[in-house]
Amino acid sequence: MIDKSPEFRVGFMFERDRAPEELPGWAATVEELGADDLWVIEDLGWTGSISAASLALAATRRLRVGIGIAPVALRNPALLAMEVANLARVHPGRLVAGVGHGVPELMAQVGAETVRKLALLEESIVAVRGLVAGETVTLHGREVTVNGLTLVHPAREVPPIVTGVVRPKSLELSGRVADGTILAEGAGPAEVTAALEHIGRGRQAGDRPAHELIVFVYLHADDDRERAAAATHDMVAAQAAWLGVEPADVFALIGPAAEIPAKVAALRAAGASTVVLRPLGTDPDGQARIALEALGRVRS
Repeated sequence: MIDKSPEFRVGFMFERDRAPEELPGWAATVEELGADDLWVIEDLGWTGSISAASLALAATRRLRVGIGIAPVALRNPALLAMEVANLARVHPGRLVAGVGHGVPELMAQVGAETVRKLALLEESIVAVRGLVAGETVTLHGREVTVNGLTLVHPAREVPPIVTGVVRPKSLELSGRVADGTILAEGAGPAEVTAALEHIGRGRQAGDRPAHELIVFVYLHADDDRERAAAATHDMVAAQAAWLGVEPADVFALIGPAAEIPAKVAALRAAGASTVVLRPLGTDPDGQARIALEALGRVRS
């Protein structure tokens, strides 16, 4: 059993292929089951993360909702700050604003790809945080320009701004300027440890008081290992190709439910603060229940 404490959270992801009208019900379901978080996706052509987060927040009372992630190449920081401030003001303490570079191929589809990715990400985080906090922001950066803007309705409680990044320089940047980092599906304990080394170097040069390490993990509980592997083969193979590793090296909760607690505990021991499970298959509600029952977290 994984101890439930403020220092460690378990959440679920709303799959991008699901119809958006299913989101409010799914959010209410995982909240009732006992999850801490619900995370939504923003991928070009699928759905917008701000509207999705709004739906999930409105359908729940205590669930924390994470944006995973809004590409800064696609979103002007002033507009993103306005949207984040609205949600944070209405639902204080329940939002995590995730940002990242964006998938290059998708950004190129709409002419939003940039060569100065690190500058754009850092300057966007600085601008968004300042605006959401109610500051008058003036920033003439390499990629971001904000000239004396102040939000009329800033957040009363500034939400954490976290990054979804992969490479060492981006991880170091995240440690320096962000409140947390999201590691993509496939990262296991070794990858968590390695990422924290880069993040730690960034934190030494930054001034953020804390840093949340969030790990996305594929979930498909089935005592029949072969059936579980067959049901998730395509998704795992695609993620392995994106990560540049073999499918067998993609860390996931695929297989018997009895193995879930030890695998989640290994992520926590490596330094993960939050584990977000991404249910694969046709029964996300059932998968969520199985996982929370295995972790001893289902509400009675």
